[in-house]
Amino acid sequence: MVDEKGKNMKCLTFFLMLPETVKNRSKKSSKKGNSSSSSSSSSKLPPVCYEIITLKTKKKKKMAADIFPRKKPANTNTTAVQQYHQQNLNNNNTIPAPNWQGLYPTIRERYIYCDEIDLAADTVLATLYAAKKYIVPHLARACVNFLETSLSAKNACVLLSQSCLFEEPDLTQRCWEVIDAQAELALKSEGFCDIDFQTLESILRRETLNAKEIVVFEAALNWAEVECQRQELTATIDNKRKVLGKALYLIRIPTMALDDFANGAAQSGILTLNETNDIFLWYTAAKKPELQFVSKPRKGLVPQRCHRFQSCAYRSNQWRYRGRCDSIQFAVDKRVFIAGFGLYGSSCGSAEYSAKIELKRQGVILGQNLSKYFSDGSSNTFPVWFEYPVQIEPDTFYTASVILDGNELSYFGQEGMTEVQCGKVTVQFQCSSDSTNGTGVQGGQIPELIFYA
Repeated sequence: MVDEKGKNMKCLTFFLMLPETVKNRSKKSSKKGNSSSSSSSSSKLPPVCYEIITLKTKKKKKMAADIFPRKKPANTNTTAVQQYHQQNLNNNNTIPAPNWQGLYPTIRERYIYCDEIDLAADTVLATLYAAKKYIVPHLARACVNFLETSLSAKNACVLLSQSCLFEEPDLTQRCWEVIDAQAELALKSEGFCDIDFQTLESILRRETLNAKEIVVFEAALNWAEVECQRQELTATIDNKRKVLGKALYLIRIPTMALDDFANGAAQSGILTLNETNDIFLWYTAAKKPELQFVSKPRKGLVPQRCHRFQSCAYRSNQWRYRGRCDSIQFAVDKRVFIAGFGLYGSSCGSAEYSAKIELKRQGVILGQNLSKYFSDGSSNTFPVWFEYPVQIEPDTFYTASVILDGNELSYFGQEGMTEVQCGKVTVQFQCSSDSTNGTGVQGGQIPELIFYA
């Protein structure tokens, strides 16, 4: 038997997990009932929510599971549930544990009224907060999955901050992968200025940021300006330095190119005269002064190369370009970031090439760049980079293209493979209809994909 105190505690536990709208209706109903009932102490009415959870009454209330009969799920952990309830009985425990819902795999088994989950970018964080607060793991997982699929350089910094708040380590790791690989895009995003100070410090301290230090410096100043507004301070140089605090010294100013320092950081006003003078001496003097700033360059990320040909060759007529497009399609089995392509060069000595590289998905250009590279006459490949690494989602085909202009006598690949294993990433190749110069899976150009994973 459950005494009155036990019943009330059970009711309270359930009531705390109800949505606010249900709580409000319950409160109104309770007030209405109290006004019409007797004040006699011998006939106390139980709380309104007691009628929802009490199973032992004269007229048993029907639950959702009774109204809508269901088949028993094949994956229900019946043994675990029975053991849980038996343990409670043995311990004379009538109050369910806060995470009791975790034992039930379906929404209906938890007596939670729920429609189809329809998440949106502007409400998903609030929904995740509610799911965590009311211990609804099924909804929380759906929110995290939504955030992972919508993750990009534009929102990675904000989501990093939120993932730490919600204690979602998998989402945190995904955010770091995007921030490391697309650091310059992430640091230049508007969302970067919305992060808290602790997240700012963790990003500035990050060893694997794939960014120029002048970009890190400018991003920190942008954050400081917005932080001044949040603290209702005038955005003066002194106040910017004040809100940055010791985080300023996490910026590795001595590792900047000398031109970037002289034309950027040295003239920003954020550094004292002594700091500016010491950093200039650190660049030029044989005996370098001690600095408060970190002077060791960041490691960044090591690019990986996926080589799709088993050999290369050249003939008397070689590979001719004439402004035509060499193209190939590829897909990966996990998220990567394409940084550029490895291309062949001249087979008749050193030569300079002009290359227009492009990356598309379903006809939409995701990245492109026009640059020159110098080949030394060997059969090696030579890297050509995009301005920013391009995020590639798994299980979707993308089109890599290049238009080359240079010496007609160049190498080309042979014995192409349809599938290549590069570390933990599997890459599949197929022919592209955009290729008008002979490149395909078996042979041609674009021998390498350069990426971060």
